[in-house]
Amino acid sequence: MTTGVDLGVPATQAIRSDEDVVRVRQLVRTTAVAVRLSLVDQTKLVTAASELARNTLIYGGGGNAEVSTVSDGRRRGVRIVFADQGPGIPDLDLALTDGYTTGGGLGLGLSGARRLVDDFDIRTAVGEGTTITVTKWSR
Repeated sequence: MTTGVDLGVPATQAIRSDEDVVRVRQLVRTTAVAVRLSLVDQTKLVTAASELARNTLIYGGGGNAEVSTVSDGRRRGVRIVFADQGPGIPDLDLALTDGYTTGGGLGLGLSGARRLVDDFDIRTAVGEGTTITVTKWSR
């Protein structure tokens, strides 16, 4: 993962309901516009954030999304940290496999979300929860 300097106070959104997933999408879109991500990159980031927020709600039992702006000295970006205290992911390699789903739905899954962002980091432990950090950089 590329590191960056945090440019301001992160905004935190609790994820406890479907309405909160919508709020995460709105917060990410607003932040992406402020950083001047292209429309395509805004859409990619919001789509990834929506998938990860929904996963936080459904599989993690709820949690938080922390959205911040960052800079690596050459460009600005949006960093989002999704954290839950859920059951964790027992087989991370399997969960990151293209097309893998436990919900029987047509969601992007973790692998799809990973493809939509520039940096993707996941920390998980069974019984301790999951933290996923994603960053999308301006072009």
